[in-house]
Amino acid sequence: MTNKEYADILLPGVEHTWEEYEKMYPERDLKEGAIVTRYAPSPTGLPHMGNLFQAFISKVFSNQTDGVFFIRIEDTDTERTIEDGVKKILEAVAPFDMKFDEGAISDTEEVGEYGPYFQTKRGDIYKAYAKKLIEEDKAYASFASKEVLDEIRKEQELSKQRLGYYGRWAKDRFLSKEDVIKRINEGEPYIIRLKSPGNFYEKVVLNDAIKGKIEMPENDIDEVIIKSDGLPTYHFAHVIDDHLMHTTHIIRGDEYVSSTPKHLQMFEMLGFKTPKYCHIAPLNKNDNGTIRKLSKRKDPEARLMFYIEEGIPTDAVMLYLATITNSNFEAWLDANPTGKIEDFKFDFKKANSTNGTLFDLPKLLNISKNYLSRLTKDEIYNNLVDYTKEYDKDFYEIITKYPEYTKDILNIEREQKKPRKDYSKYSDIKNGIWYMYDELFNNKELIYDYQSITDKDEIRTIINTYIDKYYDENDDKDTWFSKMQELCEELSYAGNMKEYKENPDKYKGNVADVSTVIRVSLTTSSQTPDLYELLRLIGKERIKERFNRI
Repeated sequence: MTNKEYADILLPGVEHTWEEYEKMYPERDLKEGAIVTRYAPSPTGLPHMGNLFQAFISKVFSNQTDGVFFIRIEDTDTERTIEDGVKKILEAVAPFDMKFDEGAISDTEEVGEYGPYFQTKRGDIYKAYAKKLIEEDKAYASFASKEVLDEIRKEQELSKQRLGYYGRWAKDRFLSKEDVIKRINEGEPYIIRLKSPGNFYEKVVLNDAIKGKIEMPENDIDEVIIKSDGLPTYHFAHVIDDHLMHTTHIIRGDEYVSSTPKHLQMFEMLGFKTPKYCHIAPLNKNDNGTIRKLSKRKDPEARLMFYIEEGIPTDAVMLYLATITNSNFEAWLDANPTGKIEDFKFDFKKANSTNGTLFDLPKLLNISKNYLSRLTKDEIYNNLVDYTKEYDKDFYEIITKYPEYTKDILNIEREQKKPRKDYSKYSDIKNGIWYMYDELFNNKELIYDYQSITDKDEIRTIINTYIDKYYDENDDKDTWFSKMQELCEELSYAGNMKEYKENPDKYKGNVADVSTVIRVSLTTSSQTPDLYELLRLIGKERIKERFNRI
């Protein structure tokens, strides 16, 4: 019996040969240096920040080289697949500008010439290459049941040997073809294993694009490549897929570093060119002085929906991911505050090659604050409308009732060289400007945050004198401030801060104290945007109404 005939018995009904598949997936017509990489999620759960980080890195490197960024669904773990898993993955990453050149676009649809992009639809392909290995005596049928494997494991533990199906423990690799065929004919279930040529005591070298040179023991485990259900294992499938899809760079978390020897071995045994491996550091968190991995179970910021629910701009999230992708991005962004991510040249050598990258949510929020401060009033208003429509219906009704007024509020101290930075997320805005809307101001128990001046009679004197004698809604800012100084002089406060500092005992207080009384009486808060602009927007009649409540 020839090896080809033997392979046909072990894997019957394979539609095409591996040679035919090679012709079906020709080299991509791309310029030299173009990076082809992928996001390869499994529909066994929702993507988290670590997944988005990996996808972001894949995207920027492929985009900046005019390469290809595709999404491949690794869905061979059918037992753990969740309902609508692919749809949920696509919906989760879509707000973060994850646009793919090829791949799945729904649970059933895809675009691109190198598909199918669902591993469960590529079963014939994997079997064709498994047959190639069988024909070359590089793979074999194994009947070892769970009970047999458990016995091997116990024996290895007792004798303090490495665990796994290898060497003398891999008994099925020595079965004759006749024995194998007999057991198959008797209906005994089997899998296909790789016949590893590796020597654990020899070294394999991985030249990682991020981590540099890594030496590890060669793989000598006879890895499963085709499971009893006919589907491939992750290890075997990704090697076949990345070869046929002409992936140039495999960008993934460094938890996969230890698996790389078996992957390198598979590429070699199949006669494939090995892509460049790029292992990225995991995202860590400083938990009260203890550094640990960011956890989707413990840490809300690990969930992608956290950013949507909080109203953190997804563009700001991507800017933050850029800062932890390359160490020099932050300095570049400081020098180019209106720059876009695609304007920056990313470099694998600038990526973090250590054991972890600290995920700093306060820093992300600071980037978000800077980002929001640079938006136009129309941009931030439209985004606020979208956010509140979903997460704060009451506020949505108010701001859409007064669109231009709301835009004017949001525009206070915005269009200037150093714009005001009040908000790090859209969910902050209501708490920052609620007092500008009578619907909210008049239906809330008010707590006034007066600072230096707390005597009620003095407060009433200041606000009544101001509104009766000095307020004119037609005044420009300079005139308004001059009148504030006149108000101070009339009431024995220093209208000039320098004079107050030189002779503090001569005055009851200063212009800042008087301004604070007016500010707090108007808004309840001592921390607000420009007082002149607030007074101008609220208007005299509404100001009087608010002052009358004091």
